[in-house]
Amino acid sequence: MCGIVGAVAQRDVSEILVEGLRRLEYRGYDSSGLAVINSKKQLNRLRRLGKVKVLINALDVQVLSGGIGIAHTRWATHGKPSECNAHPHLSGDTIAVVHNGIIENHELLRDMLIHRGYVFTSCTDTEVIAHLVHWELAQGGVLLDAFQRTTAQLKGAYSTVVMNRLDPDRLISACSGSPLVIGLGVGENFLASDPLALLSVTRRFIFLEEGDIVEITHCNVDIYDIDGNAVEREIHELRFETCTADKGSYKHYMQKEIFEQPFAIIKTLEGRMDANTVLVDKLAHGTKDILQKADHIQIVACGTSYNAGLVAGYWFESIAGIRCDVEIASEFRYRKFVTRQNSVLITLSQSGETADTLAAQRLAKDRGFMATITVCNVASSSLVRESDIAIMTRAGTEISVASTKAFTTQLAVLLMIVTSLGKLRGTVSEKKEANIVKALQHLPVYLEIALTFDKQIESLAKGFADKQHALFLGRGEFFPIAMEASLKLKEISYIHAEAYAAGELKHGPLALVDANMPVIVIAPNNDLLEKLKSNIEEVRARGAQLYVFADKNAGFKESEGITIVQMPPVEEVCAPMFFIIPLQLLSYHVALIKGTDVDQPRNLAKSVTVE
Repeated sequence: MCGIVGAVAQRDVSEILVEGLRRLEYRGYDSSGLAVINSKKQLNRLRRLGKVKVLINALDVQVLSGGIGIAHTRWATHGKPSECNAHPHLSGDTIAVVHNGIIENHELLRDMLIHRGYVFTSCTDTEVIAHLVHWELAQGGVLLDAFQRTTAQLKGAYSTVVMNRLDPDRLISACSGSPLVIGLGVGENFLASDPLALLSVTRRFIFLEEGDIVEITHCNVDIYDIDGNAVEREIHELRFETCTADKGSYKHYMQKEIFEQPFAIIKTLEGRMDANTVLVDKLAHGTKDILQKADHIQIVACGTSYNAGLVAGYWFESIAGIRCDVEIASEFRYRKFVTRQNSVLITLSQSGETADTLAAQRLAKDRGFMATITVCNVASSSLVRESDIAIMTRAGTEISVASTKAFTTQLAVLLMIVTSLGKLRGTVSEKKEANIVKALQHLPVYLEIALTFDKQIESLAKGFADKQHALFLGRGEFFPIAMEASLKLKEISYIHAEAYAAGELKHGPLALVDANMPVIVIAPNNDLLEKLKSNIEEVRARGAQLYVFADKNAGFKESEGITIVQMPPVEEVCAPMFFIIPLQLLSYHVALIKGTDVDQPRNLAKSVTVE
């Protein structure tokens, strides 16, 4: 969500800070700003509402230079998007702060600081940090001491960086429930909420752990753990696929990432299967040992990853024969639940920094889960570092806020896990395993075929130009596919969309159906087809415009009020990954017609690092 960049160097850092912000734009934000201390110990700040390019244009007029600085892109939580609420926040002309996360006791702290004579200029929770540091510094000690006393008073999840113009050689930062990384240079050091922000200056990173406080200068990095003890953290040298950060010939990152899915699936499967078998320990070392002991699977995720988990829930029970519960992370972590014996928690996240999912994983460890497995796309993320087993999707960098290739690659990994577990439990025979492996091996080709429907779907999308509502229907494991398709449409086109299990139509949703409500149906050729056809007739009788994405052998024919997108038959187990492709394309083309910001839709963020 919000993005942090900090730098201490023996050169001007303004361009480094702005480049870092530009690299974090994909995460979603509404304003940006930076503060720099110059050689005369003057603290200068510049903030702007809107895109980073607005800030860059302002810097052409108001030049900021200096060897130490902090910068931020904001995603509003407390206070509307505005220049006065943008970061960095100041206390007087000495302390500057940037912050990700939420300070839950900010109102109490604000009242206390107002009583002490501080004047607030924003509606944010962040400004209390700046004034608290200023107050604590006045009580004695150096900036590190004041900062440690400040963080002891904060409740909530946060990563924050502070600097003092009277001590212009160091940045102090803390990491509590929100990610922060140190970038190591030569004669210069950096801080950021995402290593991607610092790839122009370093490939060497230290990932801070929960409760860490760090002091950096241009030549030193000192880290203290949650108990105040000096500690050393491992240095990681990261390799990134730089080509994925370029749109190339595509108009949008989302379009590019939709079309990257066949290759992404190849990378996901690579080295993890032979001709007839899933190589379970090639998923991640130790996976087999955990799966052999499992009697229950609990999947926890958010958003698109949650929808992938729902599909997998069907697979775990129907293929592997094991009880599987799937829950939204923000609900799981706050309810009283009973931990089942030999239960394995599987977390799903593209970024590996999703706050609720990470908190759920930490809770599970305290509540007696046998083991934790994460399926993730970012090897350096908190979820990966804190899981017992991490299985990487290898999707490559995903920039668009609306996730696409993360979804299909998560499903491919989950299907390999299901197959392995079923084999260990005796519910998947050698023949059945070979059939699933064959289907997965063919999946990249199926996805290439699905992408050939792009032009047909572009034409079909014109029927949504004046629509404000839509209904998606599916049955069985295609109900969560309908949910994911619905989510994509609302995320990037701002059309209100809902998904329903088709059998639930008579229990309420039919009241909404009329000629102005397009209804999109997912119709594979499976055991539920005849039931689904009856549901379609219920909708058709109410005059709705129907769009049916159907297996061409399912027997559908176009007629008045019903448009058929005839899909070639694929193996049933891979059909959910096949059918989502044209529905992603539908959302993309409808968004183009609506004229919305496809890659950075309003009010949304790529990596949701707050509750």
